[in-house]
Amino acid sequence: MIRRVALIGLGTMGPGIAARLSRGGLEVAAYDVSPAAVERARGMLDAAGGVLDQLGISAPAGGAGSVRFAGTIAETVEGADLVIENVPENIDIKAETYRALDPLIGPSVIVASDTSGIPITKLQAHISHPERFVGMHWSNPPHIIPMIEVIGGERTEPKTVATIRDLIRSLGLLPVVVKKDVPGFVENRVLYALLREAVDLVERGVIEPEDLDTCVSWGIGYKIAVVGPMALLDMAGLDIYKSVSSFLNADLADRKDIAQLVLDKAKDGKFGIKSGEGMFAYTPEGIGKLQGERARKLVAIRRILEDRG
Repeated sequence: MIRRVALIGLGTMGPGIAARLSRGGLEVAAYDVSPAAVERARGMLDAAGGVLDQLGISAPAGGAGSVRFAGTIAETVEGADLVIENVPENIDIKAETYRALDPLIGPSVIVASDTSGIPITKLQAHISHPERFVGMHWSNPPHIIPMIEVIGGERTEPKTVATIRDLIRSLGLLPVVVKKDVPGFVENRVLYALLREAVDLVERGVIEPEDLDTCVSWGIGYKIAVVGPMALLDMAGLDIYKSVSSFLNADLADRKDIAQLVLDKAKDGKFGIKSGEGMFAYTPEGIGKLQGERARKLVAIRRILEDRG
């Protein structure tokens, strides 16, 4: 049974993951090489806990767990049943992390990567016990979105996948087992297909960014939150899909490169919220308000989606 979790790397997702695991009764030890990331995570834990309160997510009968911040990887993984790697999305950095972990953990400890899309088979090649290595892809913000992808690599034992699936389920979350280890898994493949078309439409001057967001959020986004893509096919009718896709598929963006619009903005240091400008411009005051507003709306939508009445 998994009771103690080591979280390596805090970044954007770390505080939310730690908060959700501890609320589920697990003991979490967290570590990051950056002192600034640790301090930021400390400050975000209470906010994440407040959101969990709004969602009505209470601790199990045995009580809530805890989150502590460790000074070294060795201290972090001591006694851990599960290690979640959440370092930057770079295979070299991840491989270095696994090499550091190897002499510190026993062969029974499961190592899970929160990679957004690097194939698990590639990552598990850098660890001594690949059979105990699995993908555990959370969606941002992780303390609000309940779906977590579980991905086994070519050398992952089925029982490792089953253990992580069952852990996620025991926390009241929604495990989705991805049957084949494809780049990007499922969530990000679907997301990036949408983003490719969206960026292409804006770049070609078909629509303004603000209007595209309105179109997606209040059009397909509004529907897909309730009716998933496969169910939407049935709702619309496969005959309609067959007819429209017969001419539309050939006209959709299928570029293999990165859109020049994105390359130009990245070259100018316009990365989005983190830099104050991307597709839109942001002020420091506006960022906090925007993030709070989005969290509030995501909480409200989740409550509605969970309504079984």
